[in-house]
Order: sequence, then C-alpha cells, then structure tokens
Amino acid sequence: MKLPRTTRLRAAAAGSLALAGALVLGACGSDDNTGGAASTGGGAQAAAGDVQCAGSGELLASGSSAQKNAVDQWVADFQSACPDITVNYKATGSGAGIQEFLQGKTGFAGSDSALKPEEVQASKKVCKDGEAINIPMLGGPIAIGYNVDGVDDLVLDADVVGQIFGGSITTWNDPAIADLNPDADLPDTKIQPVHRSDESGTTDNFTQYLAAAAQDTWPHEPGKKWPVQGGQAADGSSGVSSQVTQTDGAISYFELSYATASDIDTVKLDTGASEPVEATSENASKAIAAAKVTGTGKDLAMKLDYTTDSAGAYPLTLLTYEIACDTGNNRDNLDKVKSFLGYTASEAGQSKLSQLGYAPLPAEIAGKVRTTVESLS
Repeated sequence: MKLPRTTRLRAAAAGSLALAGALVLGACGSDDNTGGAASTGGGAQAAAGDVQCAGSGELLASGSSAQKNAVDQWVADFQSACPDITVNYKATGSGAGIQEFLQGKTGFAGSDSALKPEEVQASKKVCKDGEAINIPMLGGPIAIGYNVDGVDDLVLDADVVGQIFGGSITTWNDPAIADLNPDADLPDTKIQPVHRSDESGTTDNFTQYLAAAAQDTWPHEPGKKWPVQGGQAADGSSGVSSQVTQTDGAISYFELSYATASDIDTVKLDTGASEPVEATSENASKAIAAAKVTGTGKDLAMKLDYTTDSAGAYPLTLLTYEIACDTGNNRDNLDKVKSFLGYTASEAGQSKLSQLGYAPLPAEIAGKVRTTVESLS
C-alpha cells in the first residue's frame, strides 16, 4: 500500500539527514574551518562552535533564489552567534546577483551556474589584482513539480519532459505520458508549463539537463534565459512553485525545498536505471559525488553528468556557487565574507542542508571549499 505523501516526505528527510552526517563526518580540516581573519572593523572575535566571528556591520549579497531557504537558515544561525554582523541576502536570481557583484554592490553573489569567461574577465574591475571564483556551497535536486488532480505518482523521462516544456505534448493523457504511467488515471487536462521569467541558474541547469538528456526532443541551447516563446512565467523559484499550486494542470521546475514546503507532488525520472529516480537530497548527493572539478587554481567550478543512469542517482541536480574575489575583495567586506562563508562551509552549516531539502557537499569538496574560503584576501 502506498504511504501518504507527508509520511513519504518525512521518511525521505530522515534518510537524507543520515546521509548528510556520513558526508560531513569525513570532511577535512581542524575545528576552526572558517579561517576567519582578525577583524579590521571590530566586533566579536571568539569562535562559537563552527562560527568564527570577525568584522561588524552589514554584509550585502544577492543572487540564486534556489538557495534562499538554506541562506535564511544559515543567516539566522550565524547572526545568533555573531550579532555584530547583519547579513542581508536578496534572492534576485543568479543573473541579477552576478551583475550586482560585478558592479561592486555586494560582498558575494549566489549563482546556480558557474561564471562565464566574460564574467570572470569583467570581475577584474572589482577584484583588485584578482578575479571572481566559483565556490560551491550546496547542491540539490531540481524538482519537476506538477498539479494534476488525482495523480500523485508520476514518471517521466527526459524526452517527454522536453516535449512538455517545448509545447509539443499538451494534455496529461498524451500517449507518451500514459506509456510511462500505465497504472495512472491520467485526465485530459491541458498541460500548463510554467517557466522562470528572470534570468536564472535553475533555468540554466534545467536546460543543460534537457540539452544533454533529451537531444531528440529539445533543440534549444542551454542558458539562464528561458528559450521557448509563450507559456506562463513567474519570477523566482517561489513564484513558479506558487503558480503550480494555484493552477490545475501546471508543471514547472524549482529547487526541491519549494516542493517540500508547499507539498507539491514531484516527478520521478526514468533515467534508464532499473527503477525511476525520485528527487531527494540523497539521490542528488549520489549524482554530485560523481561531479568533476573543472576550475583551476582557487576556482572550484564543477561539471555534473546530466545523463547518468547509475542506480538511485538523480541527474537533474544543481550546484549553487558563492561568487567572491580570490584576491582584492573589498576590505570592508572581507572579514564578514570569510566569516559567513566559513560557517556555511563548516560541518555545522552543511549539516543543516538535508533537512531543508538540499544536498550537502561531498566531504572531499567541502574540505577544498574551506581551504579556498580561508585563502580569500
């Protein structure tokens, strides 16, 4: 007998939390993983657990809306330990966050895709004698959430997802969907795809997945801007997920925590593995563990395999990077950036993620991230 959705979510969260413990316990480094520099701006100096407070005043940051739920938790915990620092993170979307960082308006940016070469080049104007680097901080599955009355268990493959979002499959009882769901009572409801209206790293990752795994049905180039004309659109992960809850027949893509928070049903992906793969933190971690570091020097940009058919690996997964200067960071922000990012990369910060629907960094990558944050200057 199928468990109620709320029971399944609790079970998935419990399993993900256990995995997070296994990942972070193997992380490298000493008890002081933040590498906070001696403060130049006053404020608390003593470490509180994995929080090393250095600096004072406001730290402005913006970018990825996919990581907002994690950042909200991190900020609350960090400011409890470091009351002299106020972190103000605005979930403007990855594209807008990078632009604000390149304009020198923020201490760091959040992005769900690595910097483009032209963005790295532009960063040399704001990073004195240095350049911006990608610092991975969390992962997570991009859930494909849907609202179809009477259907709470749905399997799709990449080709069908591409046809749905490309507009060639228009009703929920289409034969291509029915073939993948022989036991489902699919209605003839019109499919209402919803995409991001803003430039988004989530869109970039979603379209990269389709470009790699649905080459026969998705002819568009990947990017932060949605490539298909028409359809419904909303701003941010919160906007598209809200649209799904309000619209019968709707389907969209957003970070798993938004599906969990709003109790939205999510698609299982037929990847060619023996069983369809559910969007969970644990399954995303299996995909992230196989990712390769492609950046050089201090840059930790990574490449995911969107076509994996490994058992239990959920391929539609993103990595969120924090973007900062390797050298030449604004002196007023440096201590605060290192303190906050040092906490988010610490064992304590990473251990918060799975219960929020995110995937913590694999231990080897987490160790590299701590070293990189410590080296910021």
